[in-house]
This record gives sequence, C-alpha cells and structure tokens, in this order.
Amino acid sequence: MKKIKLEISGMHCASCASNVERSLKKIPAVKKASVSVLLNKGMLECEENISEEELVKAVKRAGYNVRKIIYD
Repeated sequence: MKKIKLEISGMHCASCASNVERSLKKIPAVKKASVSVLLNKGMLECEENISEEELVKAVKRAGYNVRKIIYD
C-alpha cells in the first residue's frame, strides 16, 4: 500500500472537498481518500499500481487541479 498526498487548487468549501474525495474514491486502486479544503490537500492510501495520470484525471473530473503529488 502506497501513501500519497495531493496538493489541490481551486477548492473553496467543504462541498468542493467532498466532490474531489468522491471522485478519487471511484478509482479501484484507491483504498482510502480524505480531502481537506483547509489544507488544500488530499491524503490517499492506494495500491502500488496506481498511476499519477489516474489521480490527476479524477481531480480534474471534479473540476479542480493537482499542483503537486507527494509520495510518503
């Protein structure tokens, strides 16, 4: 299991964070997702085979952008 942090831009409220979280959880390789509008970050636990492209697409699908991907 891999831990990943996403820096997300464009979120303004709890509903924004909820939309991003819901979109990320639709990816089968994402096991846990938590998004904070206060920190502008998403914290994920994913399977090893997850691609950055999948994560970026999920965030964009919700209407926001990924500024940075950090692997723990």
